[in-house]
Amino acid sequence: MKKIMIVDDDIETTNILELILKTEGYQPTSVNDSTLAIQIAHQLRPDMFLLDLMMPVIDGFKLCRMLREDPKFMGTPIIIVTALDNKDSKIVAFGAGANDYITKPYLPKELAAKIKVYLGPDR
Repeated sequence: MKKIMIVDDDIETTNILELILKTEGYQPTSVNDSTLAIQIAHQLRPDMFLLDLMMPVIDGFKLCRMLREDPKFMGTPIIIVTALDNKDSKIVAFGAGANDYITKPYLPKELAAKIKVYLGPDR
């Protein structure tokens, strides 16, 4: 079962994402404190990251850059899942190393399809 790490400070959002990912056959792990994300990622070794952009202390842009600078995660797919739906945020996110970008609200099937592009079906 492929592991997906969700980093979002909103617990309700991570609960919804976990439910969607479990339904699709993935093993989700949520981190609601972005300052712990790198440490937990080293323990978990996820196959993919789903990152929110608007988080306190370490925002999703900076976290994405930090993951890309870490040799263990340079090639790990990162999908941004955020409410920011503007061109500048997308440009900065892709510049930070994100592979894809999806805006909230999203359809669960839309998210699942994007994940499958990078990880393939997990059933």
